[in-house]
Amino acid sequence: MPNERLRDAMHRNQLTTADLAATAGVDPKTVERWITQDRIPYPRHRHAIATQLGETQSHLWPEALSSTRAAEVAQSELVQIYPRRAAVPVELWQRLLTTPTQQVSILVYAGLFLPEQHPRLISILRERVEAGAKVRILLGDPDSPEVAQRGAEEGIGNAISAKIRNVLTWYDKLREVDGVSLGLHSTTLYNSIYQFDDEMLVNPHVFGFPAAHSPTLHLRRLGSGDLFNLYADSFDRIWSMAKPAWPQREAH
Repeated sequence: MPNERLRDAMHRNQLTTADLAATAGVDPKTVERWITQDRIPYPRHRHAIATQLGETQSHLWPEALSSTRAAEVAQSELVQIYPRRAAVPVELWQRLLTTPTQQVSILVYAGLFLPEQHPRLISILRERVEAGAKVRILLGDPDSPEVAQRGAEEGIGNAISAKIRNVLTWYDKLREVDGVSLGLHSTTLYNSIYQFDDEMLVNPHVFGFPAAHSPTLHLRRLGSGDLFNLYADSFDRIWSMAKPAWPQREAH
C-alpha cells in the first residue's frame, strides 16, 4: 500500500525522490520503495526526512513507533512542569519572547500579564517580525458568552471582558505592522498556548481558578513526537474559526 502521507508531504514541499535521497544519503530507488511499498526507513533516515518535510515521524510512518516508545518521546518533549503559571521564571518568558525567527503564536482569553510583565512587549514583537517571524495573537471575544461564563466560573463577573479590552489597546499599536495578525475567538478555552518556534508553554485551565494559579508545561518539539504538535494543531483550529480584530486591515 503506498505511503500517501509521505507522497503528499513531498508534493507540498515541492521535493522529489532525488531530493529526499540526498537528504537521507540513500539511493532514489530506496525512496521510491518508501513511497510505493510503504517501506519504513531506518530511524536516522526518518528523523532527517521528517525534519526536511516539517512533519512528525509518527504522522509519516504511524507504525514506526510502538505505543511505549511514543509515550517515551512525549515525555522527552516535556522540558519542565511548573505548579502554576506565576512560577514560570521571568527569564524564561524573556528568552522565549526575544528569540523566535519563525513564529510567535499566543492563545489566551486576555493574557494581561504579558504587557504588564514585559513593558517592551510591543517593541519585542516588532523586532521578531523584523527577524522574519510571523506573529499571531488570539484573544477572547469580550462580548462572547464563553468569556462571560469563564468570568462567572472564577467569580469575577465581567473582569475578563474588561481585561481583554485593556489588552486590545496595547496590541492596537501593532495594527499596521505587516506580519502581525490579531483574532478574537469564542471558544471554551481549555488551555492557554504560547508558541515560540519549537518551544511552547501550555497553561491548562482549572475550573474555578484563574490561569495564573494553574500548572504550566514547557514543551520542546521533537521530530518523532506528537505532544507539541497536538497543541500547535489546537491553536490552528481555533485560529481558523476566529474573527479578525482589525477587519479594516484584513479587507485591504
